[in-house]
Amino acid sequence: MSRIALLAALIYLIILAGVGTLNGAMVALALPLVLYLLAGLWRGPEELHLSAERTLSAERVAPGDPVVVQLTVTNHGEALEQVLLHDPLPAFLSVVEGASSRLVNLPAHGSISWTYTLQGKRGSHYFENIQAIAEDRLGLMVKRAVLRTRGQLLILPAISRVRHIAIQPRQTRVYSGVIPAHQGGTGIEFFGLREYQAGDSPHHINWRVSARQDDVIYSNEYEQERVADVGIVLDGRRKVNEFGGRRSIFEDSVLASVAVASSLLAEGNRVGLFIYGKRNKWTSPGYGKYQRERIMQDLALAETGESQNFSSLIIPRRLFPPNSQIILISPLSGGDVSLLTQLRARGYQLLVISPDPVSFEARGLGDTPSVKLATRIARLQREVLLRELRHTGVQVINWDVARPFEQAVRS
Repeated sequence: MSRIALLAALIYLIILAGVGTLNGAMVALALPLVLYLLAGLWRGPEELHLSAERTLSAERVAPGDPVVVQLTVTNHGEALEQVLLHDPLPAFLSVVEGASSRLVNLPAHGSISWTYTLQGKRGSHYFENIQAIAEDRLGLMVKRAVLRTRGQLLILPAISRVRHIAIQPRQTRVYSGVIPAHQGGTGIEFFGLREYQAGDSPHHINWRVSARQDDVIYSNEYEQERVADVGIVLDGRRKVNEFGGRRSIFEDSVLASVAVASSLLAEGNRVGLFIYGKRNKWTSPGYGKYQRERIMQDLALAETGESQNFSSLIIPRRLFPPNSQIILISPLSGGDVSLLTQLRARGYQLLVISPDPVSFEARGLGDTPSVKLATRIARLQREVLLRELRHTGVQVINWDVARPFEQAVRS
């Protein structure tokens, strides 16, 4: 119920009680309240005719970079004695200088401008509106309005650079790259010998082997190096990524996804991304800087979800035929072995980059005997899980996130 309705009801009850008891003094008590109500109605704001404009100093930044927001609100109607202007922000953004709200006096056809500085973690936010609440100084009349604005802030994931990701898919594409194709041709690594053919470079003739033959000359053959199809799967299941105290290892998985995608795209490979989390999202495979930009934007929006297992994880054969390379970035759980085994049985070459959840959680639990014992048991269970995956032909990188990702990949 509004303040005016409460005040009117109180005045009515006082007057009714005074008339009912024939007490003039009680009726006189309602007079100040009546004057207070009339003053509020007279000085109260009319309908709000406001417009807003927004300017951002940058629309694409890295986590922690400051962004200056400038807001201008213009009053196209009558004067407003007291207006609260509030710019709503999501939880991952924080104001570091200034304020996102202002309590101001707006004259007729006047305007107010102010700036504030914010920064935040990885994510994306659309600035759609500013909330305006106008009221009189007595606090009786309140008018609300939503002022539409435009603006978008994209905080891209932090970049971790890795020089090379060693993958060995069974099938490559026709374009030249850095992945061994298991076929003879032009390359660097020695592959075998064949008879000399017209057009072969004299530098490739193996004179030592040819000297042992009477009428045959042999040439060295080198292994071709080509590009490959690579699918990156980012595991965003909440049960394997989040721990007590609102601690999450998911940001490290996103960091690894950025590093892997950037490295593989720089080598000319065709890379796609599947985010398995709050919203399952496929980034169709592509090449080059444009594909990297698409992947970075999708990773900026990645969130953990309630999915419990990989039951809905399907690798489209038209995008990634069997013998392609699949890279899973996941802390892993015991129920994941069956799915990964099935993918191996379909012919996919699997590389699992697993941020170590045992070490991550143990660092936040203290150093007590019970914690040490629980950590030891959990680590043994994880070693059994990783060994089982390796026995099925899955290449596994166990990454303690306290170490730089590049060191883990290099080892």
